[in-house]
Amino acid sequence: MYSMSTTHLQKIFFIALAFLMQGLSYAQERQKVDIQSGYLEIDPQFPDAVIYTRDPANQVYIIHEGIEMWCDKAFVYLNDNFVKAFGNVRLTQADTISMTSKYAEYDGNTLFALAIGQVVLTEPNSNLKTDTLYFDRKKQEAYYRSGGTVRDTASILTSKIGRYFANTKKYRFIRDVNVKNPDYTITAPQLDFYSETGAAFLYGRSVIKSETSTVYCERGFYDTRGNTGYFVKNSRIDYDDRTIYGDSIYFDRNRGFASATNNIKVIDTINNSIIRGHYAEVFRKKDSVFITKRAVAVMERDQDSLYIHADTLRVTGKPENRIIRGFYDVRLFKSDMSGKSDSIHVNQKSGLTQLLGKPILWNGGNQMTGDTIHLISNKITEQLDSLKVFDHAFLIQKDSLGTGYNQVKGKILIGLFTENELDTVHIIKNSEVIFYPRDDEDKLIGINNTVSSAIEIYLKAKKITGIKFLKKVPGKIYPESEFPENARKLTGFNWRGDERLLSIKDLFKGQDPPVLPKIKGIVLPKEEEDEFQEDPKKNNN
Repeated sequence: MYSMSTTHLQKIFFIALAFLMQGLSYAQERQKVDIQSGYLEIDPQFPDAVIYTRDPANQVYIIHEGIEMWCDKAFVYLNDNFVKAFGNVRLTQADTISMTSKYAEYDGNTLFALAIGQVVLTEPNSNLKTDTLYFDRKKQEAYYRSGGTVRDTASILTSKIGRYFANTKKYRFIRDVNVKNPDYTITAPQLDFYSETGAAFLYGRSVIKSETSTVYCERGFYDTRGNTGYFVKNSRIDYDDRTIYGDSIYFDRNRGFASATNNIKVIDTINNSIIRGHYAEVFRKKDSVFITKRAVAVMERDQDSLYIHADTLRVTGKPENRIIRGFYDVRLFKSDMSGKSDSIHVNQKSGLTQLLGKPILWNGGNQMTGDTIHLISNKITEQLDSLKVFDHAFLIQKDSLGTGYNQVKGKILIGLFTENELDTVHIIKNSEVIFYPRDDEDKLIGINNTVSSAIEIYLKAKKITGIKFLKKVPGKIYPESEFPENARKLTGFNWRGDERLLSIKDLFKGQDPPVLPKIKGIVLPKEEEDEFQEDPKKNNN
């Protein structure tokens, strides 16, 4: 029997493997470009090229693996599977892309195309115009770096550098990006644009400007057709009379609406006021702002700031007639005054501030309560001019040198301010007083308990220095030892000094910090390498 040696078997194996690899290489070779029509020319100056020119009726027509090309003249390098096309060049890929230019090159092996001169790339939803465009069919990406303009159904987009991703219908614009729309313009260092939806993603210092607003962000999304947007990272919206800041901002141009979330600041640029919080809604057309989650309004008053905190704050009205309303657990603080109430109403035009629902006000050591409290500011100087307490008015001042309390009650209380300091108080109707007068050496004289139709109280350095009775009903000053302890507080007495706000931090005293939602960010785009280089020529001209 014939026996084959191991060495001989190895030789047969390697010969077979060589044939197999050769077959695979042939299988992997690209098809040759196919010239369908055109006049054939042979030019000795171009020995490596076959030249085709158009006939009177038809252009040169070339096909290759799913693309079609038309031109007036073509140099076809069959050995290199390479085409140079001249004059009215048009290249199409199925029904997805059409590209026209004055000149083009196409490599059938690498599936790489180069178009030069009045290049227009058209896809179903937009067209791109540039001077030079590179198109990689393998990646289905086109690229320009000498400036380009894209037109879609709503806008015109321009940039210095751009890339088109055919599979996702996305453009990436880089450097000097500009979007022009009849209603606004966008400028950005980088912008990703999806031609099917009109969605634009902005990266870097970006601005969306219109007649009614200016949006700034360093990362954001904008629907160029629906006119809505979402902005994160140093975002703000500037209106004519307001500026809105927030960790994230939603914007609806058609509705004139914006909402902001987390670390919000709304600045009233005309009335020198600021509102802070962690959720806000702004209706530009209605001149309305709604803010909650640690909402605080800050208003300038005679080189001092008045802080108003409430569960919810609403600001309405034109700039010259702003109204601020606060609801639920209202607290206010000023360097010389603080207070609380269920709700508050501030009219910036008239200078009237109303504390409604169990209001209480502290001015220095003076505590004032009633059914309603009004604070009136001078519209010119913006200083406090007066205050009014309506129904069940009650003023309490703790005697700083003893354990007693100076008290005045009546139907109505009217206080007058000088240089923002309460110096005169009028108590009208059914007035009654308990007062601890002292001599020049601050020694207690006694306890004054008097009823009168009206009382005037004089203060200095926020302390009661004198009392005047009008239509006095008999009363007297009792020695301290003769005035019983259980009679030293008027009916309705309620000292709440431990609730007094002593600093800005007390605006939130006893309140749990709000639970803030996690902001959904916008992912930074993947950096694309510049792999589009002009294919090396075979020194063919």
